[in-house]
Amino acid sequence: MSDTVADFKMARLSTRDADFDALIEALLDWEGVSDAEVQRRVEEIISEVRTHGDAALIELSNRFDRLMVGSMAELTLSADRLRQAYDGLPTEQRDALAHAAERIRLYHEHQKPESWRYTDADGTLLGQQVTALDRAGIYVPGGKAAYPSSVLMNAIPAHVAGVREIVMVVPTPDGILNELVLAAAHLAGVDHVFTIGGAQAVAALAYGTETVPRVDKIVGPGNIYVATAKRAVFGQVGIDMIAGPSEILVVSDGATDPEWLAMDLFSQAEHDEDAQAILVSWDAEHIRAVEAAIQRLLPGMERAPIIRASLAARGALIACRDRAEAVDLINRIAPEHLELSMADPESLLPEIRHAGAIFMGRYTAEALGDYCAGPNHVLPTSGTARFSSPLGVYDFQKRSSLIQCSAEGASRLGRTASILARGESLTAHARSAENRILGK
Repeated sequence: MSDTVADFKMARLSTRDADFDALIEALLDWEGVSDAEVQRRVEEIISEVRTHGDAALIELSNRFDRLMVGSMAELTLSADRLRQAYDGLPTEQRDALAHAAERIRLYHEHQKPESWRYTDADGTLLGQQVTALDRAGIYVPGGKAAYPSSVLMNAIPAHVAGVREIVMVVPTPDGILNELVLAAAHLAGVDHVFTIGGAQAVAALAYGTETVPRVDKIVGPGNIYVATAKRAVFGQVGIDMIAGPSEILVVSDGATDPEWLAMDLFSQAEHDEDAQAILVSWDAEHIRAVEAAIQRLLPGMERAPIIRASLAARGALIACRDRAEAVDLINRIAPEHLELSMADPESLLPEIRHAGAIFMGRYTAEALGDYCAGPNHVLPTSGTARFSSPLGVYDFQKRSSLIQCSAEGASRLGRTASILARGESLTAHARSAENRILGK
C-alpha cells in the first residue's frame, strides 16, 4: 500500500521517568460517557419506541439505516432465511464457524453452576437454586462492523445457561445483510432476528413492541448510541456491561519474535482509532526491535490508517525495571486482553489480580481468543476488570435462596430474629418469628 509512516510516532515511556505516573494516567484516561446531546437524542428515541412501538421502529430504521420498508415483516428474518445463509456459505467458512461454535460451547459447559442445598443440625434446609433467564436479547453490530463471532460469543452461553428464547437485533444499513452473521445466528440457535439497530433496537428489547418481544437482559457491543441506550434502560432490564474501545497489553520477556508482537498490537489497534495497544518489557533492546517491526509492517496493513491513528493516540511502548514492576503495571491498567509473551507465564499468575482474559505463552495470540479458543471475547474494558468478569453462562442465570425450617429450627431461629427485630423496632417482624417458638 502507499500509506507511509514517516510521520508516525508511538509513545515511548519508562517507569524510571519522573513524570511516568502522570503520563500513564493520561494514556489510560478514557471517558466513554456520551455527551448531553447524545443522551437527549437517545431519551427521545426510547420514548418514541415506548409510545409508538413497531411504527417507531419502522420510521427510525428508514431514517437512520437508509431503508424503505413499510412493515415489521420486512425487518424480520425467518429461521429459513438463517438456514439459507448457513447452507450457502463456502465449505471452509461453514466448517470454521462450526469449529468455533463447538469450542465455545464446550468451554461454557464447564461454567455451569449447580443448584445446591444442605440441612443443618436442627433440621433446617438451606440452599441455592439456579435458574436461567426466560428471554435474552443480543445486540450485534451491523454495517462496517459485522461480527459473526459476537453472535456465537453472546448466544451460545445463553443456550448453555438454559435461556428459553434468544432474540437478536442487527442493523442493516442500506439493506445490506451479512451472510456470515446470519449463518452464525442459525448455528447458535437464535430464535428471532430483527434487522433493527441503534438506540431504537435497545428500547424495543427493553420494553417490547407489537412484534419484538421484551427480554430480561440485553448483551452485546454497539456504538455510543447503543451504549447510552443500554445504560438508560438498565433496571428495566439487565445489561452485560458498558464497553469501551478494545484494548491489549502485551508483556514480553524479550524472547518473542518482534514481528509477532507488532502484529498482536495491530490486531487490537485495527478495531478503531480509539482502541489501545500497549507493550511492556524490561528488555530495552527488545522494545526497540518491536518498534522497528511496527514501522516496517504497518505500511502493508489493509487498515493502516486506523492502526496508525490508534497507536499514535493511545498506544505505548513501556520500559520497566523488572518482572515485578510489569506485574504492578498489569494490575494498574487492568487490561481487557493481557498477553504474557514469555517462557514461564504461569509464574506471574498468582500476582495478577485484574485482567479480562489472560493469554499465556508466545504461541497464544489474542486473536485466537477473539474467534475460536473457547473463552468468551466479551470482556471488561477501560479498567473495569478491577470489578467485572468476561461474559459467561452465569450472566444468563439467576440464583434463588432456599430456606425450609423444621419446627425445632424455626423455634431456635425465632428467638434470635425476635431479639434483632425488636432492636430495630420492627415488632411485626418479631411477633411473626415468635409465633414459631416452641413452648412459648
